[in-house]
Amino acid sequence: QVRLAESGGGLAQAGGSLRLSCAASERTFDSYAMGWFRQAPGTEREFVASVSWDGVNTNYADSVKGRFAISRESGESTVYLQMYNLKPEDTAVYYCAASTITGTATTARGWFSHWGQGTQVSVSS
Repeated sequence: QVRLAESGGGLAQAGGSLRLSCAASERTFDSYAMGWFRQAPGTEREFVASVSWDGVNTNYADSVKGRFAISRESGESTVYLQMYNLKPEDTAVYYCAASTITGTATTARGWFSHWGQGTQVSVSS
């Protein structure tokens, strides 16, 4: 079974930066969209960012637009999330996600078929 493994989470101060990475155990998602979601305690898992298969097109939640940057090399099953100017409200478990349905930068949770185990990001004020 293909697995997604996240790394790079941790503790940061408000205004700081973190970089998340996600690698697939196989090159299954080279032609498909990948993305990031997050879930804070007591809330639903929410969309953060997505990127098309070729790394050209991206989508962001309004709450992170201008502060986060998602990237991937064209046709590779590895995705990154660079987070700048972190805020306490960014505190959550961040999940890597990959689609086997579409290659476009979708925001729809239901279009992502594979999920990582999650990595904790905590931002102190």
